Amino acid sequence: MTTLSAGVAAGPALLRATRAPRYPIAFSTLGCPGWPWKTILDQADRLGFAAVELRGVAGEMDLPKVPELAGAALKATTRELASRGLVVSDLGASAAMHESGNARIAALDEGRRFINLAHEMGVKYVRMFGDKISKDEARDAVFARVIDGFRQMAEYAKPAGVAVLMETHGDFTHSADVRAIHTGVASDAFAILWDAHHTYAAGHEQPADTFAALGQWIRHTHLKDSIPAGDDRRYVLTGAGDVPVKAQVEVLVKNGYKGYYCFEWEKKWHPEIEEPELSFPQYARVVTGYLRDAGVTPS
Repeated sequence: MTTLSAGVAAGPALLRATRAPRYPIAFSTLGCPGWPWKTILDQADRLGFAAVELRGVAGEMDLPKVPELAGAALKATTRELASRGLVVSDLGASAAMHESGNARIAALDEGRRFINLAHEMGVKYVRMFGDKISKDEARDAVFARVIDGFRQMAEYAKPAGVAVLMETHGDFTHSADVRAIHTGVASDAFAILWDAHHTYAAGHEQPADTFAALGQWIRHTHLKDSIPAGDDRRYVLTGAGDVPVKAQVEVLVKNGYKGYYCFEWEKKWHPEIEEPELSFPQYARVVTGYLRDAGVTPS
């Protein structure tokens, strides 16, 4: 495990000295797949976001291969983030713990590499997936494999001061299933990323019910809005759909959630939806309003 550099360790002190008050909003770089690194930082700074979730940069999804996050450039990158008062909320890996065989070996290797990078950057969390529950395999066997994978990842992450987050995503959008995985892993280096869109639209759960089941373990969120579109859904600008985003924000605030309210605009996977130049500032305005109405002040 790489030791934190002096430049990285100095980041939080510099951050406290330079950061202007902001609401705790963030965006995932999944929503701006064409933006180079400097544009990501410029836009986050200009629009008043407090944090950025890294999920690919300029088309490269394997974050340890991003030039600004590798080698000698990483120190300069960390200093620039701190100088702008920006935090990296988490690193988004593609690693899925349901995999078996060679795909599992690759997923676990990816998870470790992302944990290493998070350690070097001083980032608290790495997101991974449970992902799929195959209909061709016993459900208990899939759950056992997912639990084992997350347990391995948490054991690797804990000495690095990093926690692994399981996202409520894919076939794991029901609170009872996510709770079963969390209970099975049983590590304080393992927690939950609440994708509040998916638990509502796919899991058919109301926000208060999901939080009641999982809230004590939620460390990060993904928020977005959508409308029905045939057998699927189409993402729309925040507040324009039927997902209760405001209620999701209110539940989090009411229950003392301390993380970021992160906009996951899936532009990478859905190129037809609005450009980040429109969707990002619109999200910042709307969700800042929701937070203000719920009694949150910038800090």
